[in-house]
Amino acid sequence: MPERPYTYYDFTLSLCSTCLRRVDAKIVFENGNVYMLKTCSRHGFEKVLIATDIEYYKNIRNYNKPSETPLKFNTKTHYGCPYDCGLCQDHEQHSCLTVIEITDRCNLSCPTCYAMSSPHYGRHRTVEEVEKMLDIIVANEGEPDVVQISGGEPTVHPDFFAIMDIAKSKPIRHLMLNTNGIRIAKDFEFAKKLAGYAPDFEIYLQFDSFKPEALQHLRGEDLTATRMKALEHLNALNLSTTLVVTLQKGVNDDEIGKIIEFALKQKCVRGVTFQPTQIAGRVENFNPATDRLTLTEVRQNILDQTNIFTAKDLIPVPCNPDALVMGYALKLAGQTFPLTRYIDPSHLLDNSRNTIVYEQDQALHEQMINIFSTGISVDRVEENMKQLLCCLPQIEAPGLGYENLFRIIIMRFIDAYDFDVRAIKKSCVHIIHKDGRIIPFETMNLFYRDDKEAYLKELQQERQQEMFTIKK
Repeated sequence: MPERPYTYYDFTLSLCSTCLRRVDAKIVFENGNVYMLKTCSRHGFEKVLIATDIEYYKNIRNYNKPSETPLKFNTKTHYGCPYDCGLCQDHEQHSCLTVIEITDRCNLSCPTCYAMSSPHYGRHRTVEEVEKMLDIIVANEGEPDVVQISGGEPTVHPDFFAIMDIAKSKPIRHLMLNTNGIRIAKDFEFAKKLAGYAPDFEIYLQFDSFKPEALQHLRGEDLTATRMKALEHLNALNLSTTLVVTLQKGVNDDEIGKIIEFALKQKCVRGVTFQPTQIAGRVENFNPATDRLTLTEVRQNILDQTNIFTAKDLIPVPCNPDALVMGYALKLAGQTFPLTRYIDPSHLLDNSRNTIVYEQDQALHEQMINIFSTGISVDRVEENMKQLLCCLPQIEAPGLGYENLFRIIIMRFIDAYDFDVRAIKKSCVHIIHKDGRIIPFETMNLFYRDDKEAYLKELQQERQQEMFTIKK
């Protein structure tokens, strides 16, 4: 009998990458890769590479766990995912990280920008609008795990510090500032004022490349000197910082190891987050056929370009295993000791909260204590630790602190090409819309940003007509 050239693995709902209509999709294994096969009645067949490591892709399912929902949902389900965001009743994960865009404006016009920001685009949110957004997040989450102040470029907002003060007054466990670092680089007094928001505060610093041509490609100008000056100021203040790398194949994916090695040498840097480009917003000079990077490709590049981490060190995050990979290490006396390889997955799945912030989980704490005892001499670590394996891990023990822990995160933002409704329902990184809806990052950039909602309404009407016809 004739055989297919692939092994059928799964079925899901996806989107046509051209018209964004829902389409059926097969997940198949072929020649060591994982592909999505889908056909739109209007735009034809698509074959999309979604993973380059079949075993890792299958293992993702082993890290899935019961959903942890928000305290309240904000919209009803009418049209089916992803046309009901807000969070709708069918969403399966609360907001591990919620982004507040306090302005559309930016002091850059990056060729790669999911929000289409520029010096003259959109407007600043009022202080009152931002506080209302914060209150909505608190109503949904109780004590939000992580809230990220973002934009645009948030530091250009004329009431920036007033907004920061309000955010700090809310019951938020951890506050982040997502920035390109220009103002931090130019104004040390500004950076000093930021340091006043510690603890439980982190700088999420754009840091894409050491190559001028790559920065020109991604950001429209060579920002090397700016990045280094910003880090000089942050190191002087020892203000917790994560380097955030937007990745494109053939542009900066060959620098992954170099960036990790550089980050390990910076006093203030607690880790690196790698984000393959989401095909949404402004993506100039980007060819989806050649420039897309899958999560597994990024993971393999980390393994290939460093001599620190092994495959056991970079594992799926249970709240959204399709989209998040994490790895932790201990920095001590100039050496780096990977930690994640020692974690029993059962401690993540059976004994901890369903979140990217692992807090107040005694069983996991005990496990991590054992890890530290295994990796270094027992007398260096006390058995009185809390908030381990967190987005910003803290250790309360003599001689150990923030600066001793280092994390690697791969954050894949699904787009129309690799859209998988099964995975999107577990999205845990959300943006609060200016009208108060809380929307998964991925669908926000595809459907709910600015003038895109006009087209979404067309799709919703079309979907409603389809459902009416079926009922008849």
